[in-house]
Amino acid sequence: MEAIEELSQLSESMKQATALLADEDGDENPSSSSRRSSTFLNVVALGSVGAGKSAVLNSVIGHPVLPTGESVTRAPISIDLQKDGSLSSKSIVLQIDNKSQQVSASALRRSLQDRLSKGVTDNIRDEIYLKLRTSTAPSLKLIDLPGLDQRIVDESMVGDYAEHSDAILLVIVPAAQAPEIASYRALRIAKEYDGEGTRTVGVISKIDQAATDQKALAAVQALLLNQGPPKTTDIPWIALIGQSVSIASAQSGSESSLETAWKAESESLKTILTGAPQSKLGRIALLDALAQQIRKRMKVRLPNVLSGLQGKSQTVQDELMRLGEQMVQSAEGTRAIALELCREFEDKFLQHIMTGEGSGWKIVASFEGNFPNRIKQLPLDRHFDINNVKRIVLEADGYQPYLISPEKGLRSLIKGVLELAKEPSRLCVDEVHRVLVDIVSASANATPGLGRYPPFKREVVAIASAALDGFKNESKKMVVALVDMERVFVPPQHFIRLVQRRMERQRREEELKNRSSKKGNDAEQAILNRATSPQTGGSLKSMREKSNQADKEVQEASSLKTAGPEGELTAGFLSKKSAKTNGWSKRWFVLNEKTGK
Repeated sequence: MEAIEELSQLSESMKQATALLADEDGDENPSSSSRRSSTFLNVVALGSVGAGKSAVLNSVIGHPVLPTGESVTRAPISIDLQKDGSLSSKSIVLQIDNKSQQVSASALRRSLQDRLSKGVTDNIRDEIYLKLRTSTAPSLKLIDLPGLDQRIVDESMVGDYAEHSDAILLVIVPAAQAPEIASYRALRIAKEYDGEGTRTVGVISKIDQAATDQKALAAVQALLLNQGPPKTTDIPWIALIGQSVSIASAQSGSESSLETAWKAESESLKTILTGAPQSKLGRIALLDALAQQIRKRMKVRLPNVLSGLQGKSQTVQDELMRLGEQMVQSAEGTRAIALELCREFEDKFLQHIMTGEGSGWKIVASFEGNFPNRIKQLPLDRHFDINNVKRIVLEADGYQPYLISPEKGLRSLIKGVLELAKEPSRLCVDEVHRVLVDIVSASANATPGLGRYPPFKREVVAIASAALDGFKNESKKMVVALVDMERVFVPPQHFIRLVQRRMERQRREEELKNRSSKKGNDAEQAILNRATSPQTGGSLKSMREKSNQADKEVQEASSLKTAGPEGELTAGFLSKKSAKTNGWSKRWFVLNEKTGK
């Protein structure tokens, strides 16, 4: 197991190197990378129904986590293992979204059984993923596929896991089927993806069930000694019973029960397979075989990775020479490069915002679409309902005697309505903030210079995101202050002006109505005057007296005159009889209708 741990560290280094060659950040998204196919540490179990795949993987894990039995595995199960020496041999820690929870093997097994039983009607290709920490398992990623002879399994499902050039293929064959190994479907599929056998390990399971079958034992002996059919000679074969973990779980009274069960399994295999080499028997032999195959794949890939790193290093050196050798040999030069990269990032960021590239268009959509829609959804009709307005005005009557009585109520109504605008404003700020954070990540990925320095790229994104968080908090305070300012801006004169404008409008309408009626009366009087003619027997003197009397009445009727921009000034006179002279005199006056003086 120590060999696999060393290979695990080397695998992590090679993964980071591969990400560097691709101008990617190997630690950019740890949550998603945990589910990605590991470069070298995938172990894919291939076998028929009832071959004992789950039991073999339980032996590797050290706990009976996977359910066993005929046709139990009905969907791919992926278990990402991490060795933790601080845990006891009985402890299992389940990790879900950066949270850890200690569970038992039986609870996990029952949970998987429930999910697999429901998987008959669900999509069979959906993977069941678990991430476990334990002290008994190596740092591997185990994939338990359904039996290859089931109708639900097709070539594409197997290819999704087996086609990776660095995944180890674990071909599991029951001992009873060892004589027909040449026609075994799992072996044929493994040869299709790994013709040279450099990443395939064969496991012969259920040796104890074939202990009395001499033909099967002879075939097993031949496979272990590399004397089997030609298709099998380039593959390392290991013999297992596969029930050691179940035996250990039944005898859980001792801390060393698992080690005891593994030793007992090895001794049983020696008794059954007397001529087989000890290095091909038991769980320890299986882990050694897996480590050897992983090491082979690393040896194949390592030269290419090193060559790529050398080329990348040369590219970086050329870039530094282009920027100036003296520039990068001092702190000032390093700062100059950092500022240049920041300017490139800023240009990309502004380009996204100004042109709407990427997610930039969403900013305009927030202000012109979502924000107005939220404002329209406010319950304004309920607040401005005539019954509600009447109620508020009545409640405010006499609240402050020196104000017009309804004014206080109307002001409180408008303030309450404007208060509703705060929440849509805050939501708009949050929405724009999310868009800007996405633009920061997109701009960083679109800046070629930052791709050459992943740590600096992460720092730039972190600083920009932190600045946006600060701007978001300030913006929320600002929009709330703007709404409060509008709420306070409603002065008492606002309502007085409303009343004055309404009264002036009514007065103008009445003046227009009076003028039109006066013109009609004058026209009617003129028609009557023209239609009147001297009667027979009348005198000319009486006609003149009547005419003078009519003119006098018209003159007296029209003694009131109006002036001013809107006819608000009225001038006229009143006739007053004097007691001394016993005569009449005129007293003139001017009345301002607006002021009443």
